[in-house]
Amino acid sequence: RHGVHADAILRLSVYAATKAGVAGLTRGLAVDWAQDGIRVNAVAPGWVATDMTQGLQDNPRLHDRLTARVPMGRFAQPDEIADVALFLASDSARYVTGSVYSVDGGLVAG
Repeated sequence: RHGVHADAILRLSVYAATKAGVAGLTRGLAVDWAQDGIRVNAVAPGWVATDMTQGLQDNPRLHDRLTARVPMGRFAQPDEIADVALFLASDSARYVTGSVYSVDGGLVAG
């Protein structure tokens, strides 16, 4: 089956598979490298207000549809994602490894 609908499903499937791959790789490398003192974690952001998502933000109907699914009701700011990465790189996270952090305003929880 070809066409816009089939292409959209294929793109979504490939996207989902890559995200699952990142999660699996994160867990696997965390186990493999823990004895060497190397921590491996991943950050999984939701919608972030960036130039890349500006078109979504500028479309009120689409923006409202997307943010309605986010319990915190908005796109993240880039520094909110960076704060999680900084935490994971800090000594405060010295016993954290093999985790995928959803920084999505509750999107996957809701």
